[in-house]
Amino acid sequence: MAPSIAQAPPSPSPKKLRTSGQLDPIYSLLRPYSDFPSAITGPTLWHASDYASNSDAWVHRWTKEEIAAIGEAADKFMEEGKRLTEITRENFVLKGELRDYLEKVRKMLVDGRGFGLWKGLPVDEWGVEKAAVAYMGIGTYLGYFVSQNSRGHILGHVKDLGEDSRQIDKVRIYRTNARQFFHCDDSDLVGLLCITRAMRGGESDIVSAHHVFNTLQRERPDIVRTLCEPNWYFDRKGEVSKGQKEWIRSSVFYFYDDRVYVKWDPYYVKSLTRFSDKGLIPALTPEQLEAAEVLEETCNKLALHMVLEVGDIQFVSNTHCLHARTAYEDHPWPAPRRHLMRLWLATPEGEGGWRLPFTDSKEKKRGGIQVDEQEEVSPFDAE
Repeated sequence: MAPSIAQAPPSPSPKKLRTSGQLDPIYSLLRPYSDFPSAITGPTLWHASDYASNSDAWVHRWTKEEIAAIGEAADKFMEEGKRLTEITRENFVLKGELRDYLEKVRKMLVDGRGFGLWKGLPVDEWGVEKAAVAYMGIGTYLGYFVSQNSRGHILGHVKDLGEDSRQIDKVRIYRTNARQFFHCDDSDLVGLLCITRAMRGGESDIVSAHHVFNTLQRERPDIVRTLCEPNWYFDRKGEVSKGQKEWIRSSVFYFYDDRVYVKWDPYYVKSLTRFSDKGLIPALTPEQLEAAEVLEETCNKLALHMVLEVGDIQFVSNTHCLHARTAYEDHPWPAPRRHLMRLWLATPEGEGGWRLPFTDSKEKKRGGIQVDEQEEVSPFDAE
């Protein structure tokens, strides 16, 4: 049995690989709506009907050989006594076909359909610690970990901590059991590993942002125009370094380097009244309020639904997919609460990632949330 690493103290990440954090775009690089394509084509465009009855196209069940290889790599890492923040593909070694397979997965997530479900990781047998090592080890083959909050968590935990989801100017919704509307996170890729399911609810929906864009271009080009204007403000909910603004101004759809990508989270847009009421930023216009409503309706209409079982891993692109979660209810105490481990992964442009109109586009750990000199940590549970 591999030794426990739960009590290992946090380990600082090298400063040269520090999460770059939330940034305003380079406004001079943003293209006006008139330059956007009338429709998007290519492998990033998909329809739920292509996959709803064809799970073989997007669901992979780990083979016994793959599980054995992943488990062996996790055991070896744990035996070396390293901290979880120190895991890399160099010390979590996967060879041969499995390594090649994960490279294909990375390419698919970055430039293809942008999502998949991997089933059968034996988390109940392995326990939380080994499951976390295995999960993060897999993640090293897909991107670089970036911090997900002001605490520096590179291993995040989606769990209801009893916080009030109505206080959207303070509370991150992943720490509640409320519905998460369609959104994307502040990273190139997001991963979820199911440790414990809820009693009911907590199911997942994803949608191709490019299918949404094309649909709105046909049905409501006025909405698309509004979404393409760089006058949307996004709340940082107090997760800011000294001297930084409490918000970011950007557009919802960008067109840069001949690609359309998306940045959106309605909870971060609608929580800014504490600033707009003081005249520090503009309030949402009627056109923006309608655009947000139509965007959510369109995502719901076009979405692919899935349920994550214990041991399932979901990876989704944040550049050209949107994802959502239904509200959920946990089993009565003392049963464990719903628990998903989360990764935010960066895929910088120098390693095949999309070029983005941000100053950190070439940085390995671009995006994420970095507050002052907070070091990165990998707790085994929510805190």
